Amino acid sequence: MKQTGGELPNDSNSYKPVSEAFYKLPTLTLARNLLGCLLVKETEEGTASGFIVETEAYRGPLDRAAHSYNNRRTKRTEVMFAEAGRVYTYVMHTHCLVNVVSGDVGVPEAVLIRAVEPHEGIELMEERRSGVSGRQLTSGPGKLTKALGIQMTDYGNRFDEPPLYIAPGFAPEKIETGPRIGIPNTGEAKEYPWRFWVAGNPYVSR
Repeated sequence: MKQTGGELPNDSNSYKPVSEAFYKLPTLTLARNLLGCLLVKETEEGTASGFIVETEAYRGPLDRAAHSYNNRRTKRTEVMFAEAGRVYTYVMHTHCLVNVVSGDVGVPEAVLIRAVEPHEGIELMEERRSGVSGRQLTSGPGKLTKALGIQMTDYGNRFDEPPLYIAPGFAPEKIETGPRIGIPNTGEAKEYPWRFWVAGNPYVSR
């Protein structure tokens, strides 16, 4: 990995969240720029973190795959209408998934974090995942939230402050793109190349 700003510390006290301005980018750009960043979650059990290696962009009102398609505004999607950098968590098939709210206020867009490469707190992550280790530990959106301890209670918080935040990481040498996963009934939207991943990283979900 090519680190940004030298070697990353293993001490979570040395991490510094990216600024609020980082999130004020077009959604597709943000989805790419999140790759390599460090996703950190602090809990009473300890701190766990991982480098983001896969994301998916969802572009709101005109995107049939987005929860906010046609400006759908519900209790679940309300945070998507807020300023960029908010935490959007939701439950799918009993799994909690985590998204970064993007776009302008009132424009409900978001980026799903699909996979991370474990960095700190790996033993804690394995314990949370009932002994699962290696690639399967965090190679999927439901796997990574369980491993890191991300829960629905994180909904609406900001990603530029603890306990759930994003810090600088490494600069990917190559990024690949392709269609998003698991959205079969969304017409032409299922073909949009809005999934981004770090080429060759073993923790990418597929």
